[in-house]
Amino acid sequence: MGLLSDPNRRRALISLLTRLNGPICVVCYLAGVAWFMGLAFEPCTLRTYMSENAMGSTMVEERFPAGERALATSREFSAHKKKAGGIPVDWLVRTMQSRGLEVFTQTFSRTLPFPDENKERYMVKGTNVYGILRAPRAPRTEALVLTAPCSGGDSNNQAVGLLLGLAQYFRSQIFWAKDIIFLVNEHDLIGMQAWLEGYHHTNTTGMDWTPIHGRGGSIQAALSLELSSDVITSLDLVLEGLNGQLPNLDLANLFYAFCQKIGVVCTIQGKLQRNDWDSVAGYSHSVQTMLLMAMKQASGRPWGDHGLFLRYHIEAVTIKGINSFRQYKTDVTTVGRLLEGMFRKLNNLLERLHQSYFFYLMPSLSHFVSIGYYMPAFGLLGSILLLRALDLWNQLVTPPPRTGDGDIEQVSSPGVLSVLTPLVISHLTGAALYFLPIHFQTIAVEHFPVSETEAVVLTAIAVYTAGLALPHNTHRLLSGEGTEQGWKVLKLVALLYLAVLLGCTALINFSLGFILALTLVPMAAFVTPHVPQVLSAFVLVIVSPACTLLFSVFFFQELQEVPVNFQEGWMLYLSVISQGILDHYLYGSVIYPLIALLVYPCWLLFWNILFWK
Repeated sequence: MGLLSDPNRRRALISLLTRLNGPICVVCYLAGVAWFMGLAFEPCTLRTYMSENAMGSTMVEERFPAGERALATSREFSAHKKKAGGIPVDWLVRTMQSRGLEVFTQTFSRTLPFPDENKERYMVKGTNVYGILRAPRAPRTEALVLTAPCSGGDSNNQAVGLLLGLAQYFRSQIFWAKDIIFLVNEHDLIGMQAWLEGYHHTNTTGMDWTPIHGRGGSIQAALSLELSSDVITSLDLVLEGLNGQLPNLDLANLFYAFCQKIGVVCTIQGKLQRNDWDSVAGYSHSVQTMLLMAMKQASGRPWGDHGLFLRYHIEAVTIKGINSFRQYKTDVTTVGRLLEGMFRKLNNLLERLHQSYFFYLMPSLSHFVSIGYYMPAFGLLGSILLLRALDLWNQLVTPPPRTGDGDIEQVSSPGVLSVLTPLVISHLTGAALYFLPIHFQTIAVEHFPVSETEAVVLTAIAVYTAGLALPHNTHRLLSGEGTEQGWKVLKLVALLYLAVLLGCTALINFSLGFILALTLVPMAAFVTPHVPQVLSAFVLVIVSPACTLLFSVFFFQELQEVPVNFQEGWMLYLSVISQGILDHYLYGSVIYPLIALLVYPCWLLFWNILFWK
């Protein structure tokens, strides 16, 4: 405090920071990237551990003897599903009732803002079927959920069969202190959204659904099951939810603990855990796993049905069975034992899971990186914006130099219009990017030979590209008012704007904030009207949000070891844009409005500074 309160020391510190501003910014950027990459090195991570005492180790043996019966039920379910052409509602109701559950149904419908070409649907109508096993030893104020989506074709039939088998086995036990809800939802995430809205008496997405007549207690935790084979080689844990939310780490620890106890091979991001962390191959494997999790979290989309539970403060994960060419084999009976053990542990909870971490990254299932370890990496990148803002502020408040006659050189001060106009036009362009693609799809289809989905995506790209004309429009409105001080004031505002925007984003979704900081911070720090415009404009376009998304699509495919050529990557890129818009309108994802209304206008401010006259 003495350093800042003493005027002489404060001036010396500011002089040092402004004199070495460029080198310090470069060092901070390299240090931030190195810090993040070092997080995947095992000695720099923490070993996972159970924080919740109620889920500690016990001597109870996990049991589930009805594996073959569950497979027979899954085959029967598959036959009735083919006959009905969708979810066999009547058969599911009869089967759940025969297992002693209170059975209810919910119908729902939703008209998408434009057709989902990936799943070939526009007018969605479906039915959710769920049964409630009432707790015999408690006042029924709390509940657990086991869900299995009814997918098209032959996928996930085994999950439904196992769910019904567990319902029958759980019915014969008397130690349950919570209601257990067994849910089979149709149309994956849309059906799950309808059920959650009906269960909690909310309607945030405008979906039409019938009220739910049967309710259990307050939902404490949920597991979503995806199995499409009688025999699996590993179980993959899916954590990433809507808007980058993650479940409490204890739920992942519980899954890993039972996999280790029962002897089931478990993976995260589809990758096995390696023990050779001190080798280059082991470190590279951990980096790939951590980057995959970061990119999935940054996308903001729910990567399983569990992702929609998290918005209601319900801890949930998706357990996905994988059948690959690995030599390990696990049958349905073993998976049932694992789920039975997890539910018995969750049944012991006296309060919601809260003692472990909600913000973390996982390079493997046995190690994690907490928020206290990864936020310094973002802090180093964010400090660059503050250092450049300090340098500009110092230039603006420093008195102008004296002329040869001893008079003070007159410097024209920027008008309010010269700074306010780019801000207004940038955000109007962002608003157009947000609103026009959906509202203009009908006009585009009438005048051009494109589908509704193509019209939405191409309109978004057209509006985004039209924003590059912003400097010319601004200068016409300014009528020659641009000054040397004007671009400095505008850049000072833009730097502080970007620092606040990235900081708030990183607090909610660290991965998205960090990826945006990696690309936007260098550009924001060093762009001025005096740099070579052609080269700088090219670099600005390369690091723009749209190009960052394009590169991320190719990089994500490389991390998944499924590389694509440029044409395939471009089609994936267009699909990602359409899915991002759909996720916003269907489930309330904030990524699309964040990019359109805030990040893109902020980038346009720096584009305007480059062409300042």
